[in-house]
Amino acid sequence: MIDCSELPAGRSLVRLIWVYKRKRNGTMKPRLCVQGCAQTHGVDYDQTFCATMRPTSLRALASIAAGTGMLMRRWDFVAAYLQGELQDGEVVYCHAPPGYSTTGADGQPRTCRVEKPVYGMAQAGRRWQRTLFPWLNDYGFT
Repeated sequence: MIDCSELPAGRSLVRLIWVYKRKRNGTMKPRLCVQGCAQTHGVDYDQTFCATMRPTSLRALASIAAGTGMLMRRWDFVAAYLQGELQDGEVVYCHAPPGYSTTGADGQPRTCRVEKPVYGMAQAGRRWQRTLFPWLNDYGFT
């Protein structure tokens, strides 16, 4: 995220929240999330559709990887949403996260500009799909 001093005209701020998940060992895992329900269609995002993988497709992908000697290291599809890239011109502005100062050095309210998809964004799945598909096409998947 990048701090911004001014919010462009016609834009609204989306709230950031911390979501905590209790792990099996009793520790808490924090995640910074955007309240995607507060995003405005046509202003903060344009498309949200994201195809899902069927179990048979997953087995075929694992079979091809095993047959070609590729090593499959991680299957964390939840965190994959964070690996996408926002499109050029696609900008989401947020309040400062809870626990951070809400005013800048100049006394103005602190506004943050999100550079990469964050948990809860309406378009996060679509952005991950647009990052993944070119890679799959390069390896011959159609």
